[in-house]
Amino acid sequence: MFAISKTLGRTAAMLACVAIASCGVPSDGPTSNQIFAGSVMREGDAHIIAVTKRVSQIANRPETLGFSHALRAGAILGGDTIRPGDTISLNVFENVPEGLLAPETTNNAIIETLQVDDAGFIFVPYAGRIRAAGQTPDALRRVLTRALDEQTPDPQVMVARTQGDGSTVSVTGGVNAQGVYPITRASNRLSSVIASAGGIAIPLETAQVFVTRGNRQDSAWLEDIFSDPSLDIAVRGGDRILVKQDQRSFSVLGATGTTSRVVFDTQQISAIEALASVGGLDPLRADPKGVFIFRDERPEIATEILGIGQFVTDVRFVYVLDLTKPTGMFDARDFKIRDGDTIFVTEASSVLWARQISSITGSITAAGSIRALTRSDD
Repeated sequence: MFAISKTLGRTAAMLACVAIASCGVPSDGPTSNQIFAGSVMREGDAHIIAVTKRVSQIANRPETLGFSHALRAGAILGGDTIRPGDTISLNVFENVPEGLLAPETTNNAIIETLQVDDAGFIFVPYAGRIRAAGQTPDALRRVLTRALDEQTPDPQVMVARTQGDGSTVSVTGGVNAQGVYPITRASNRLSSVIASAGGIAIPLETAQVFVTRGNRQDSAWLEDIFSDPSLDIAVRGGDRILVKQDQRSFSVLGATGTTSRVVFDTQQISAIEALASVGGLDPLRADPKGVFIFRDERPEIATEILGIGQFVTDVRFVYVLDLTKPTGMFDARDFKIRDGDTIFVTEASSVLWARQISSITGSITAAGSIRALTRSDD
């Protein structure tokens, strides 16, 4: 009776080792069944969606960059338009021997340092406070001529403008020569200002341009600025221009060549390109039916794909790609990855089974060793 109890005890210990080993099999992440269990139809809170041509067409709508109408509608500033901060020089010729402004020995007066104040005005003796900002030198000449004509007969006025700090923009970030640049006739659009700063020092494909004007900031792809003339906006004094490389990224995990966080190197990247960037699927481990893309989907896209309700906040989506389907590779080529996506490739069931068997075999071997030691103690 005692021998039977001992045998039963050894058997129970061996079965416990097997059970523990099978429960503790290591894995790269969840299995396909575990991911599907996270569906709203079961016990989770994610919508699991098989990728089709229709799904790709809806989900691929990009979050486009572009300048607002307020920035795009601005007219080109003339290269000789006077602005606050500019300096005005005047040369006034008078037709009388003893003029109002001219020294005794000459008939012309030169005034070289009239600064346009923040409100856009200058002060000229005998003419008073004159609005200069927004006018060309020729227009200001006519205004001054009329004003001085009341004091001295038929004055002849010459006006010249020197650019000041009121007609400049700052350019920073990924350009070859950061700095503050004047707005001139040759550099009064966004692309020409960037060219004045030495051009970009980052890849064109991922260069974004941020323009801050007052309290407003808009952005656009630099490539789009060259392809769409309406985005090559007219600059204004005080604009701040930042050229920055795209910082979007996605993560790839599971049974792939490598697991990594990948930064976008083009404006758009497909699921097949994303997998290729990390070495593709691991041929010894990956399940081509189990490529999952985890995403917090925009509410308007979630509403259209599901065709139910009206979502107002981001919705958890898990897109599923089956590369073994007749259209599987096309689906993966057409589906676009977005910033923050997580791509997970599950392991094939045969790999999981083989790992379990290996773990169980090892546990049985360990149990046998324990039993042999127990017998030797007997």
